[in-house]
Amino acid sequence: MPQTAIAILFLTSLALVTSLEPWFQSWQGNRAQSADLLAVLLGDARRAFANHFFIKADVYFHNGYYPSIFDNRTAFQTPHMAADAGALEEKNTGEEDDFLGPPKDWIDAFGRRFKPATHTHLYQGGARADGPAHKEIELADSQDVREILPWLRASAALDPQKIETYTTTAYWLRQRMGKTTEAEAFLRDGLRANPDSHEILFELGRIADEHGKDPARARNLWELALAKWRKFELPKKDPDTFSLLQIASHLAMLAERESRWDEYLHYLGLWKAASPQPAEIEKRIAEAQAKRAAANAKPQTQNSKP
Repeated sequence: MPQTAIAILFLTSLALVTSLEPWFQSWQGNRAQSADLLAVLLGDARRAFANHFFIKADVYFHNGYYPSIFDNRTAFQTPHMAADAGALEEKNTGEEDDFLGPPKDWIDAFGRRFKPATHTHLYQGGARADGPAHKEIELADSQDVREILPWLRASAALDPQKIETYTTTAYWLRQRMGKTTEAEAFLRDGLRANPDSHEILFELGRIADEHGKDPARARNLWELALAKWRKFELPKKDPDTFSLLQIASHLAMLAERESRWDEYLHYLGLWKAASPQPAEIEKRIAEAQAKRAAANAKPQTQNSKP
């Protein structure tokens, strides 16, 4: 009986696909906007599905230890995998380990024995009998981490305008799994769908700088990211200062490495304006001014020698 039911479902699905695809190919209603049958069928609901898949990846990231809609979610307002990747500004408060609170009764306490009850991340290997729950392991050696990638790719396919999906996935690919080429290709896909994204340009600059060892290319990408930020974010009532902080700080550190002191001071000013700790950046500015003065005085001292 089960095999008969499966056969019927398969034949029904096959008939549905073969009837819908020719109709879709000849339909002019949305062809100018999308060649994706799934996007047309789902419509605007695909964004909700995309967000669901993104959160599903974060659930896997936590080895299943994740609050439901009935639990305290203050420590999970920002998906942790995105916050750890620097793709989103973290806005979590409260304790990650204790969103369940104390057991309500003995039934609740007993039920917790059959579901994840320890806060761990995939890169920590989960709770193990031979070591502490937060023991660090290399992601390249963990097959579990691969579980999050299909969810993230599905999220990007359903909502190509969800920027954090590209930047988060790229981080996991390049930084945690060593797949830099794949990460850059995924970001390029995101940039084609979102050509004005300063976030994606910033991530491409990080790949050029950290993995490609190409500071000139990284500078060009970050300067373009800054130009996009100024054009699209600066006019807003509540601009994305978190991205400005990232872009300006990386441009500043690159200028410092190359002893471009005027450039360094310029980007330090932007960094300070976006930083939640401007006093710390002010110290950097004072040090940079001293280094610039010393650099400018050095040729004069050499010329004054007999």
